Amino acid sequence: QVQLVEFGGGLVQAGASRRLSCVFSGRTFTTYAMAWFRQAPGKERRLVAAISWNGGSTHYADSMDGRFTISRDNVNNTVWLQMNDLQPEDTAVYYCAARWGPIATRTYDYWGQGTQVTVSS
Repeated sequence: QVQLVEFGGGLVQAGASRRLSCVFSGRTFTTYAMAWFRQAPGKERRLVAAISWNGGSTHYADSMDGRFTISRDNVNNTVWLQMNDLQPEDTAVYYCAARWGPIATRTYDYWGQGTQVTVSS
């Protein structure tokens, strides 16, 4: 069974950077595409970024405006989300997700517990 554990959330000021980490265990990491989603208060959960098994393909939601970068380390079974120039509207619970097979914008099978990122103005 796949397990995902996120780290790195917290309270930051507007304009700051933050890096989220997600550690994958339970299956062969290199057979899974990975993604980050976020859910703001009162809103539905939405894709932030996704990455293919080898990191060769990435996808970002249009609203990220080039501020976020997804990457992965297939030796240490970790995926990261580097977030720069954070704004109050980035406040949300951020979830790591995994799906067996190719990169996709939806239909992820496994989810982490989420990590809260709060951006103060």
